[in-house]
Amino acid sequence: MERRNALITGASRGLGAAIALGLAEAGFDLTISARGEPGLVSVAQAAQALGSVVHVHAANLRDDADISGLVAAHAAAFGVLDLLVVNAGMGYTGTLAELPVARFDTIMKINLRAPFLLIQEALPLLRAAAARRTEFGGKVIAVSSLTAMASEAGLGAYAASKAGLASLCQTLTIEEWAHGVSASAISPGYVATDMTSHLHESLPHAEMMTPSDVATLVVAMSKLSARASVPALPLTRPGPNIWRA
Repeated sequence: MERRNALITGASRGLGAAIALGLAEAGFDLTISARGEPGLVSVAQAAQALGSVVHVHAANLRDDADISGLVAAHAAAFGVLDLLVVNAGMGYTGTLAELPVARFDTIMKINLRAPFLLIQEALPLLRAAAARRTEFGGKVIAVSSLTAMASEAGLGAYAASKAGLASLCQTLTIEEWAHGVSASAISPGYVATDMTSHLHESLPHAEMMTPSDVATLVVAMSKLSARASVPALPLTRPGPNIWRA
């Protein structure tokens, strides 16, 4: 049986690396991407050791040409795209009264505009995969945030971008189901990665979720049939702050 393949953004470390290795272990071949190639190499080597064919492609999601080039590179390597994992993202903290609009624009460009263009560019490959492997269809899984569902002070711009990403996934499923393509948004609270290291005094990494928690869900959702769709899936820390990131 022909192996399925996935394209993963932000795959050089943290969540993206964990997702890449989880999918490799589940039998996927991969295109992994991030801004810089050095971090991707070690992830590629680990995935190859699990039996995956892995293509490394550095791309800056601020650059439209880089996004197009990333999709083109995956098409050249695999011809179709079974699973697009939209993981790359960034954030700034700041109240609505004080956050510079330039930072708001940057958050929106990376967390919402870039995924929109990436999905748009990848749709023909996702449709082709769905036509070839009707059991699973073509899937998009985006890493959103719990703040998209339950806002927190100081995270308004970040939360808005992630809420937009989750909404984009639902619209994609509505518009593309007839082509066998669906999308899901996983919305985790704080995960122990470099992105949350600044919180170590108020919330130690030992109390956060792990990257493998998110990766486990991505792998599980990749196994769903084309007849099943998960529009949005929150992932929280247990305890009294269940709806707090």
